[in-house]
Amino acid sequence: MKEPVRYIIGYMLGFIIFIVLIPYGLYNLSKFDYLLSESVLFYSDILRYVISSLVFLIGAFFAIWSNFFLFKIGKGGPLDIFGISVSPQSKKLVTTGPYRYSRNPMVFGTFSLYFSIILYLNSLIGLLCISLFLVIIIIYLKLSEEKRLLKDFGNEYADYIKKVPMIFPINWIRK
Repeated sequence: MKEPVRYIIGYMLGFIIFIVLIPYGLYNLSKFDYLLSESVLFYSDILRYVISSLVFLIGAFFAIWSNFFLFKIGKGGPLDIFGISVSPQSKKLVTTGPYRYSRNPMVFGTFSLYFSIILYLNSLIGLLCISLFLVIIIIYLKLSEEKRLLKDFGNEYADYIKKVPMIFPINWIRK
């Protein structure tokens, strides 16, 4: 399959899964919050709307910024699922732009978007599910993606791991 077609398919698939289906699933999960009695994340609607909006904007910024850098500098796409390349893999290790703050800024951006949806919906069940989702993503990144990147980029990636946090762009957490 030619590269432009793979990019289009990869981004369409990513959009459908990560921007449509998962948020729709979080919305539907929030309908089950009644099972947890009267538990909510925020009692103030205004505070909830402000925080969820800020987290949404940060997430959208990181998701778009990281896709742009991976495409322009890495000469590849973000979508590699369990070793199956939907879009062409990066040809160059990207360590600038959002990648100087997080090794996985797309994951950070996407997680922030989902977290903002959960905050907006005031969903405790959604928070529990997204926490589980984050653990699964971290395991996947460790077992699959990091092994591939170490194989592809060797010591350059090994040095990068030592300097930049895996997901959350806060270096002091790592120390």
